[in-house]
Amino acid sequence: MHCPNHQALYEQLKRVPKHDMDFVTYAKFRPLTKQLFMDLGYEPYVTMMMTSATGRHRQIFNDKDGNKAIDVFLGKFEMCHVIDYSNRLEVDSPTVPPADLLLQKLQIVQTNEKDIQDTIILLCEHEIGKTDKDEINGDYIAKILSNEWGFYYTVSMNLPKIKEFSEQYPLSTEDKKVVSERVGKLQSIIENSPKTFQWKMRAKIGPSKKWYNVVEEVQRD
Repeated sequence: MHCPNHQALYEQLKRVPKHDMDFVTYAKFRPLTKQLFMDLGYEPYVTMMMTSATGRHRQIFNDKDGNKAIDVFLGKFEMCHVIDYSNRLEVDSPTVPPADLLLQKLQIVQTNEKDIQDTIILLCEHEIGKTDKDEINGDYIAKILSNEWGFYYTVSMNLPKIKEFSEQYPLSTEDKKVVSERVGKLQSIIENSPKTFQWKMRAKIGPSKKWYNVVEEVQRD
């Protein structure tokens, strides 16, 4: 929906479609979202994870035939790193803003090819700018990463991978150039953004201490 001018890249890159859908809303709507998806024929999926601190910000539903899965994130997206959606859900439509979509992909420590492909397509479509109006808000991303060294470190590892894979894929020369330039621009904005005292202190420890959350794999039916 956010990349109408580059829809052909999904087929060109052989992006395998997923059979699940992700939604985000605010925590106060937890009872309503549960009732909504149950009315639509989905069944709540409960594991030990769902009773943990992380589970308080997430609901999982499966359809009765086991063909589709629904994830609902409640106010926060908590995976390898945390993305707070406070005051972000009204910014764009019908999805969260491109900057948040990009962060969802770049926060994955053990990133896979489908996430890299999604990131490449997102970068092909959107310039790195200073607003959320049909562009990737580089200043917003830099502000988040300047407060948390761990998140910054994961993103700094993933951005070069995006550029590397884009060179290997059958993209046009122009698209490869665009991805490279936009990755470079985002890296520059992130590096030049002033870092907090907490960020600097954590940076001294570095990756010798685990800098990300271990995500429990959901065993769906």
